[in-house]
Amino acid sequence: MLLTDRTDAGRRLADALRHLAGEDPVVLGLPRGGVPVAFEVARALHAPLDVIVVRKLGVPYHRELAFGAIGEGGVRVISEDIVRRGRIRQADLETVERTAESELARQARRFRDGRPRLSLKDRTAILVDDGIATGATAAAACEVVRAQGAARVVLAVPVAPPDAAAWLRTKADEVVCLSTPASFSAVGEWYQDFSQTSDEEVVALLAEAAAGLVTGRSSAAPGAVVEEPVEVSAGGVRLAGDLALPEGAAAVVMFAHGSGSSRHSPRNRRVAAALNRAGLGTLLFDLLMPAEEAERANVFAIETLAGRLIDATHWLHGRVPVPIGYFGASTGAAAALRAAAAADVDVGAVVSRGGRPDLAGPHLAEVRAPTLLIVGGSDALVLDLNRQALEELRCESRLDVVPRATHLFEEPGALDKVAELARDWFTRHLIPQAG
Repeated sequence: MLLTDRTDAGRRLADALRHLAGEDPVVLGLPRGGVPVAFEVARALHAPLDVIVVRKLGVPYHRELAFGAIGEGGVRVISEDIVRRGRIRQADLETVERTAESELARQARRFRDGRPRLSLKDRTAILVDDGIATGATAAAACEVVRAQGAARVVLAVPVAPPDAAAWLRTKADEVVCLSTPASFSAVGEWYQDFSQTSDEEVVALLAEAAAGLVTGRSSAAPGAVVEEPVEVSAGGVRLAGDLALPEGAAAVVMFAHGSGSSRHSPRNRRVAAALNRAGLGTLLFDLLMPAEEAERANVFAIETLAGRLIDATHWLHGRVPVPIGYFGASTGAAAALRAAAAADVDVGAVVSRGGRPDLAGPHLAEVRAPTLLIVGGSDALVLDLNRQALEELRCESRLDVVPRATHLFEEPGALDKVAELARDWFTRHLIPQAG
C-alpha cells in the first residue's frame, strides 16, 4: 500500500473507522504529522478534533529509554519498575519532569492558540498518527488518554511494523492499522509525499476544526459554521468542493487554487477559517480533475481555469443568492482576475495571495471588482510582477506587502496577516455597510 500524502491516509483510515461514528468519539492527532491525518478522520466521522500533547520522560543517562510520560491536566504515568531497576535518583526524576512539563505547556499553547483542551471523560478517544515506527510515543499517548478519563481508547494509524502493531494492541482497547508490511523500515517510505508538517499547519487545522468546519452538523450552535461537500458543475465536468456557511452569511468567497494546490491546502483553509469567523461563507473547490492535475500545462491554462470559475460562480449564485468574492493564489489568482473581467460575471471583490496577475494579460484592464494584491516582501520576482499588474488595473486596487514573507507565507505570523488583510477587504466590499 502506497499513500499519496497524509490527506489520502486520513481518508483511507476514516473508512476503516466508520463503525465508531455512533460512539460520539473525540479524535486526537499526535503532532505534528498525525494532525492532518486526524483532521480527515474527524471530518468523516463528524467528530470534534483536538491534539494530544505527550512528552516521554527519558532516563537521564539513556534518553531513548523512557521511564514514563506526562500529559496535560497534570497526568503523570511512571514505570516504577524502570525507575527501580535504573536506580534513578529522585532529584534526576524531578529535573527531567520539569523540563518536559515546560515543553509540553509550550506546545499545547502553540497548537491550540489559547483554546481549552477537549474533555475526554467517559468518551471514546481515537488516537491518530501518520504511522508507527517503534510505537513508544503512541503507547505513552494511550496511557495518558486513559488517565485523562477516556472510557475507550482506539489507536488508528495507516502503517506500522507487525511487531509494534501487536505490542500496541496491549496498550489500546482497539488498534486500527491499514497495513503492517513485513519489510518495514521507515514510515516515510509508504508515502509519495511525506514532507514535514509545520507547526503552522497544525495550528490552522485545529483552528478550522474549532470553528466548526469539521463536524458539519446542521444542529450547530448559533454562530457556528456548517460545512458540506458539494459537486460544482463547471466546464462540462463536476468538481469536488467544500462549501462552508456561517449562520446568516452575508457573502461567500470562492477560492481559486494555484499551482500544486487544492481545496485541501492548509494555507487556503487557514484563510477560509478566518473569513468564516468574520461571518463570510467560503467555497473551496478544485478547478482541475485529479487526472488533469498530473499534466503541468493545465495549471497554466488560465482561460480554461477562468471558464470553469465563471461556470462555478453561476452555480453558486443559484445556490446561495448573496454577493460573491474571489480569493486566488498563484496561477489561481490569474484565473480569478480573468473571470472577474468577464461581462456576465457579478463579482464584488478579488484578493490575490502571492498571485500571478500578469498571466491574466490584457484582461487586467477589464476587471471591475475592487482588487487587493498581497505579496511577500521577500518574494522579489512575484512582487515585481504584482507592481506591474497594479499599474494595469483600472478598478479600485491596492498592493499590500507582508514584510520578510516568502512566496508561501510560511514565516510566523505571515499567513495570519494575509487572512487579516483578506478579511478586511472582503468585509468592506461584500457586506453592505450600515448608515
